[in-house]
Amino acid sequence: MASKILVIACGAIARELLHIRDMNQWQQLEVQCLPAELHNTPDKIPSAIKARLDAAVQDYSKVFVAYADCGTGGLLDSLLQPRGIERIPGAHCYEFFAGSEVFHQYADAEPGSFYLTDFLVRHFERLVVRGLGLDRQPQLMPLYFGNYKRLVFLAQTDSGENRVLAQKHADYLGLEYHYCFCGSEPFTTVLTSALEL
Repeated sequence: MASKILVIACGAIARELLHIRDMNQWQQLEVQCLPAELHNTPDKIPSAIKARLDAAVQDYSKVFVAYADCGTGGLLDSLLQPRGIERIPGAHCYEFFAGSEVFHQYADAEPGSFYLTDFLVRHFERLVVRGLGLDRQPQLMPLYFGNYKRLVFLAQTDSGENRVLAQKHADYLGLEYHYCFCGSEPFTTVLTSALEL
């Protein structure tokens, strides 16, 4: 057990993380995921990660947290830095999925962009529509999305089904649709560097 690396990850990136681990044969990585729904209450992310750390940290040679700041306002860093534990750099997963340069090109071109990943495209109804209560209170739509101009789908896989769904979600939100195929390389690069693999 002592030679294993524990990765505590957001459930929203679990599929991509496991794919990259298996593709690169990183057998020393053990992945434990927390529910993606925590993103609707980001103040709870640090305490959920702390519970995993307290339960497991002594059993691994290294622990890495596969979260960006994710809306915790620095609280995640306040938990991890005193323990010497690294996380994915940046404010959110969109940047590491797209790669910093590509993400900032999109953000600079249109600050009013709402981003989706493969996971969010597949779970849009549960996490966005029901998660934000739009199914029960559609009048909240302008409050949540009134300042957005476009939806950008940062795709990890080249799935025609996901592209159709993403367009449908853009139409539902009344946003212009943009597609960007990112693949897994930007995320692989981040992991390889952070884990020194």
